[in-house]
Amino acid sequence: MKIIKTLMVVALLPLSVLAQDALTYKDQEKLHDIADAVQADRIEQDIRKLVSFGTRHTLSETESDSRGIGAARRWIYEEFKRISADCGGCLEVMYVSDIIEGETRIPEATEVKSVIAIQRGNTDPGRYAIMSGDIDSRVSDVMDATSDAPGANDNASGVAGTLEAARVLSQYEFDGSVVYAALAGEEQGLFGGKILAEKAKQQQWRIMAVLNNDMIGNIEGVNGVINNTTARIFAEGTRMDETDREATMRRFYGGENDSPSRNVARYVDLMADRYIPNLDTMIVYRLDRFGRGGHHRPFNDLGYPGVRIMETNENYNRQHQDLRTEDGIEYGDTIDGVDFDYAAKLTALNAVSLAGMSWAPEPPQNVDIEGAVQPSTTLSWDDAKGQDNVAGYKIYWRLTSEPQWQWSRYVGDVNQFTLENIVIDNYVFGVASVSTDGFESPVVFPGPAGEFAIEFEGESD
Repeated sequence: MKIIKTLMVVALLPLSVLAQDALTYKDQEKLHDIADAVQADRIEQDIRKLVSFGTRHTLSETESDSRGIGAARRWIYEEFKRISADCGGCLEVMYVSDIIEGETRIPEATEVKSVIAIQRGNTDPGRYAIMSGDIDSRVSDVMDATSDAPGANDNASGVAGTLEAARVLSQYEFDGSVVYAALAGEEQGLFGGKILAEKAKQQQWRIMAVLNNDMIGNIEGVNGVINNTTARIFAEGTRMDETDREATMRRFYGGENDSPSRNVARYVDLMADRYIPNLDTMIVYRLDRFGRGGHHRPFNDLGYPGVRIMETNENYNRQHQDLRTEDGIEYGDTIDGVDFDYAAKLTALNAVSLAGMSWAPEPPQNVDIEGAVQPSTTLSWDDAKGQDNVAGYKIYWRLTSEPQWQWSRYVGDVNQFTLENIVIDNYVFGVASVSTDGFESPVVFPGPAGEFAIEFEGESD
């Protein structure tokens, strides 16, 4: 079968194209340095500290200095402040909150308060890349706010990874802004993400990606598999905010597998291949695990690209469980279920992805494509907003049956280019922006199905 497939590819593409347009990239030494700077021992310290608060349930104690969600979020706030002090005050640390009530899992008025730190970009501060983890924890009864709920993996690991990424990346300066978010209220209904996503839209943040880290420390699955070399990236297909007209366009022109979230996932997948040793990521064509959800979803709901990064093999005995032993099986999300080196590996993947996107220009806008009943394919695009570090653009394409980009061609600082003798019907195409020092944006699929930019209320075309 492999030989037959190879012959098919050769038949579809001229041999000259196969040679000259092999997938290439500029290796970035700074990204290797960032990956190497992530330290498992610091992640371990942070996870142990978060576990020490007993429970971090959204409805738990807020006045105590040593127990409950209040003590946990104040510690996270101060930790971000300490990180900021080490970079000369480069982080804007703040709480983002709202009062939630009348909900099934939050019936009484409760302040859902997240902690975020913003590292402003130098040349394009209105563009954002976000890494998030969840503060809160739970046991078997989602309304039990008093029992011990260590939440070591779910999701102290994600918050610890976010803190560590802030430590590493705050030693650099970027063109775009980076947000490090410890979100609250996830287990009660994704409320922390909803609050931050609404804030982002109200303030017209141009979000390039949300990297939601929810459980990045477990390597021993309930299925008996022990593996520290793989991770999953969940990414939705069709955009949640797609209109009826856009759905009709997608039916005829494609794009169901090339939403901005899917192309963020491809970007992260390539970062793993290039900069994280001994890690293979699997892109899962689904919003989240079957019938479940995470804190990237509220951003997807508003049209922002976002993915979930997590371990491959979950252990359900360690999720949402009362601490107990039954029939020789230990239940509960305790510290001994976390592999700190693995958590560091996934943290490094986040860090290099955030850095790569934030050093790259914004993705091109209004990408269009033509070529029906023609021997060649023409792509056109507009320059990204507020960019002064664009060297040019790169066109990517792949067979429609392939999950990852197969070929690319750098075309320079132009806004239109024709790929001669490459027939539009046989491939999926996209365009990325390239910076003067070789950093690339995520790839943009032509048309509204792949557009990264969202239109804000009151914004003119």
